[in-house]
Amino acid sequence: MAHWRMSPNLELNQVVDRLNAAGADIMNLAFGESRLPLLPSLADLLTAAAHRTTYGPVAGTPAVREAAAGFLGRRGLPTDPEQVVVAPGSKPLLMAVQLAVPGDVLLPRPCWNSYAPQARLAGKAPIGVPITAEAGGVPDPAALRATIRTARARGLDPRLLICTLPDTPTGTLAPPRLVRAICSIAEDEDLVILSDEIYRDIVHDPGTEFLSPAEVAPHRTVVTNGLSKSMALGGWRIGLARFPAGARGEQIQAGVLGAASDLWSTLAHPMQEVAGYVLGDPPEVRERLAASARLHGSVARTLHTVMVAAGARCRPPTAAFYVYPDFEPLRAPLAALGITDSHSLQQYLFEEYDIAVLAGHKLGDETGALRFKASTSMLYGRTPDEQLEALDSADPAALPHIRRATRRIEAAVADLRSRCLVEDSV
Repeated sequence: MAHWRMSPNLELNQVVDRLNAAGADIMNLAFGESRLPLLPSLADLLTAAAHRTTYGPVAGTPAVREAAAGFLGRRGLPTDPEQVVVAPGSKPLLMAVQLAVPGDVLLPRPCWNSYAPQARLAGKAPIGVPITAEAGGVPDPAALRATIRTARARGLDPRLLICTLPDTPTGTLAPPRLVRAICSIAEDEDLVILSDEIYRDIVHDPGTEFLSPAEVAPHRTVVTNGLSKSMALGGWRIGLARFPAGARGEQIQAGVLGAASDLWSTLAHPMQEVAGYVLGDPPEVRERLAASARLHGSVARTLHTVMVAAGARCRPPTAAFYVYPDFEPLRAPLAALGITDSHSLQQYLFEEYDIAVLAGHKLGDETGALRFKASTSMLYGRTPDEQLEALDSADPAALPHIRRATRRIEAAVADLRSRCLVEDSV
């Protein structure tokens, strides 16, 4: 029997929480949680629907599927409610699609740390493909073609391509040019595309052009989304999927519903009430989304500046709430400190500076690379009042409590750089 470990981000988060509860002061940049307070009206909706304890349809009620179809349509994806399935989070939907689509799985490298384990759970081989220097979330088109050829020569059967738009861990959004190139390859190679768009409503600049693969290749693209990131409802577990119209989409959707019926049965009715309201895009939700995107962008850009000043290369963040610095320019002096890969870099930051990050190799990146993911959303405040202040601020990164947090990171990476320079001069 295969040995399965807990997801590394959840495992590290539990370690940090346990140590902090015991009196430590570890700054947790390893966990992709949107640390924002609950929109009060959602608590009222949940309370009002708490009496609804019966099972419902596996795919979701007609009302929530209608709301999801409208949500998707307003984002450029005309959708029939029958194409929608809701679930307790987008993660089980991603797993169910892997179960429903045959063949092996192509992944951008690096990518979210659950895609590859899900592939293995489904009996598939995860096949990593490098991303471009421009953006993450989709593979480099040239590398994708070459990887498909190599994989088939090895006896693998790549049939599913997962994209993340916008991307974790890089905090970037693949531009339309790259999306079209990937879709063209998917057409040539007859790949199903699974477009994970959980961060879709967290694009920092509202004028940024967003192109979903479902707009380019609608007959072969499954889209997943949810409320964990945009509305900071991670613990409530509300996800949705949109399946292609036509025979292919119906077949995948039937497989997902079959898996759902034996794995999670249905999304809880109270959560469907919340989902139906939020997916309707009422004014207070639109205002919260705009404020959140402004906050995420402000702090991510600040942390990007800090990492670059410390000597790292780093793609400028344009979406979500991450930065993904690369300390390759400091490889030689870091090696003198015993830092030779992403694991030792993560350990050094944790042990020397009480800062937790997620090492790049845990995201499918090259083992020897000096890269890690840092989640900027963990810096918005320790209390709901501080978080609300950050949401309401026109310049969140300048708030005293956020500035203290970013200065702590700045001091740590500056000290790391200074130690490198000392070692390099010896």
